[in-house]
Amino acid sequence: MMKKILISSCLLGQPVRYNGGSEVLDNDIVRSWRSLGVLVAICPEVAGGLPTPRQPAEIVLEPSTMEGTGDAVLIGQGKIKTAVKQDVTKEFLSGAQKTLEMAQSHQVVMAIMTERSPSCGSSKVYDGSFSRQLVAGMGVTVALLRSNGIKVFSQNQLEAAQHYYEALT
Repeated sequence: MMKKILISSCLLGQPVRYNGGSEVLDNDIVRSWRSLGVLVAICPEVAGGLPTPRQPAEIVLEPSTMEGTGDAVLIGQGKIKTAVKQDVTKEFLSGAQKTLEMAQSHQVVMAIMTERSPSCGSSKVYDGSFSRQLVAGMGVTVALLRSNGIKVFSQNQLEAAQHYYEALT
């Protein structure tokens, strides 16, 4: 049985991003994985019960926390709020948990997630000010996946992901 790869649904063209769009990855690596049938697609935000389209959301930190990461949200030191200040932390946490459960049930060996997202960002997320400022950090789903031993790459790291995958198979 082929080892599975979790992937953000929007990267496969599903219109699930906050604005109702997608961020399609159309390249040989993804086409190869698709043809092998190893991709398991999910949108954590939709899985958590959020609609499409939806208000953009960012990780907002408690005053004592310095880092804008999903780890802070997982331990209760951060929230995820929309641009109109609606708290959607519960939905993001639920989506992260459902994503982890899906990954575990499919025995995925790695994930390709959408950079900059408060769910799926793997190295950069928006700073919580809704001013389009990026900071080093990761989304809440990525933090949960990594804390459970799942290697996560962004859509900008496909060659590294391919090498990692090939080393496992």
